Amino acid sequence: MSTFRFAVQLSKADSGPAWRATARKIEDLGYSTLFIPDHFEDQFGPLVALTVAAEATSTLRVGSLVFGNDYRHPLVLAKEIATLDLCSEGRVEFGLGAGWMTTDYEESGLALDTPGVRIARMAESLAVMKSLWSTGKATFEGQHYRVTAALGSPTPAQRPHPPIIIGGGGRRVLGIAAREADIVGVNPSLTAGYVGREVLETTAAEYYHQRIQWIREAAGPRFDQLELQCLTFIVQIVPNREEAVAQLAGAMSVTAEQIEGSPIVMIGTTDQLIESLRQRREQFGLSYIVVHEAEMEAFAPVVAALHGT
Repeated sequence: MSTFRFAVQLSKADSGPAWRATARKIEDLGYSTLFIPDHFEDQFGPLVALTVAAEATSTLRVGSLVFGNDYRHPLVLAKEIATLDLCSEGRVEFGLGAGWMTTDYEESGLALDTPGVRIARMAESLAVMKSLWSTGKATFEGQHYRVTAALGSPTPAQRPHPPIIIGGGGRRVLGIAAREADIVGVNPSLTAGYVGREVLETTAAEYYHQRIQWIREAAGPRFDQLELQCLTFIVQIVPNREEAVAQLAGAMSVTAEQIEGSPIVMIGTTDQLIESLRQRREQFGLSYIVVHEAEMEAFAPVVAALHGT
């Protein structure tokens, strides 16, 4: 099993100095990585924000969960990521997704193709970027991209490329992640295009068991080299676990057992969360845990107890 690592996802700050201070706080609390999403909603531009965070810290890794592939051409994104990795001295983790949030496409006027088309386009884009980073050049002709004698410059610090993160909740995208990524985000299904009841219904433990099996089958011999990541949705450090779980279950119209078994939910005392994460790593293999800014300080004792173990 992989050792535990922890990250914080956040979208913005009140100012540049506040963003830098938050990045330093995340580093000081022992988290491995700062992540930012990539949407057209109320958030910072991810590439600039990650650059500032990397410059403000010395050991903190930075990345996006995840860059929307449809928003940038692979030659553009590959150059930006390679530059950031070089300038940060190898502290980038590169997350890539096919795009899923309906409002991003509505606001931008980009065509919202079917999930299958978006996933295929993402896979081609990743092939182009991997070639640029690892060989310094790319020639590619696919259904969605045509690249001719493209130069991969600069060369990223991490070789052959920064660690690649691909996440998802469906079999096809998890299969690509299992074969092509270094870190696999095991997520709920987001095919609805927004976070609602449809997403919540796919967060139960049995769905995660199925997803891990899909990853294992697609990865084959490389499964043991994969790091499995979980982006949490609900984290509550409270003294009354049973009461808090019951209240949440009632609000969401699900059973307490469903809440307690879901990998995206962590509720209880610090000691209970530590034990739950150890059990979930044993059960699912999840070792790279991502929380949000609102709970990062309260969750820090868990990080101190488990990071690197």
